[in-house]
Amino acid sequence: FPLFLQVTCNCFTISNGEMQDVGVGLYPSMSLLNHSCDPNCVIVFEGYQLLLHSVREIQIGEEVINFFFFFFFFYQLLFFSFFFFLIFFFFFFFCYVESLVPTRERHFFFFFFFCFECDCLLCQNQEKDAEKLAGEEHAWKEVKDAVNEVRYPKSKEEWKRVLARCQNLLSSNEGHLPDTNIYQLKMLDCAMDACINLESWEEALHYGSRTLEPYRLYYPGFHPLRAVQLMRVGKLQYSQGMFPQALETLKQAYNIMKVTHGTDHSLMKVLMEIKEECEAMMRLQ
Repeated sequence: FPLFLQVTCNCFTISNGEMQDVGVGLYPSMSLLNHSCDPNCVIVFEGYQLLLHSVREIQIGEEVINFFFFFFFFYQLLFFSFFFFLIFFFFFFFCYVESLVPTRERHFFFFFFFCFECDCLLCQNQEKDAEKLAGEEHAWKEVKDAVNEVRYPKSKEEWKRVLARCQNLLSSNEGHLPDTNIYQLKMLDCAMDACINLESWEEALHYGSRTLEPYRLYYPGFHPLRAVQLMRVGKLQYSQGMFPQALETLKQAYNIMKVTHGTDHSLMKVLMEIKEECEAMMRLQ
């Protein structure tokens, strides 16, 4: 059991090029990195290969710090009568707890699961916490509950139900929640994913475009999540024949991704292909 806990506290969530969780792995050397909510490097994956890239200049003697990819487990203890043993039920969840989460919630996870308190400047200043929970509390709590209830759909019918739920909440909360509210933002992301899976490209672009400003606010500088979101929206703009807008969005994604992913990453090569196709289409017009 102690060994199990050591593994779960030191392993990383493996993500694909679009930062979607696909598994978990143990990388002993990378487990030595300490955490900061405002890191000087980021981790991305190429298959099962973990890549560590600096996102700003690191001075001689400065510690290399990264934002943790967490592998969380929750358990329930059920106590029975004298005739039964103590039974543990473990439920595993992959969770990328990052700077989008309000400071108080981040600190709970850090302390409860890893027994440390983060004292980075982002946490000390509780930066952007007001924007993250902006809007009417009853409205964002309803959206939060809805987001937490969503499970990855396995069929088009399930995606349709997810989209209908998103549409209903986004419509009813119009004027009550800004798109910078983190639960509203997650709902927009969910609606975008549903539309993509249902091949409703125009509507997916509508929701995706609304996420860009909040992503810029919460992921400034070089952040892989913002790069991937820009790429997704750029691809949607390209699909709708919006070539000038698509090219500008893809250029923004390129400028970030060449730092966070590196020029040899497979996702970077896909991005460059789409960007070149967009440039070719503009020359034909």
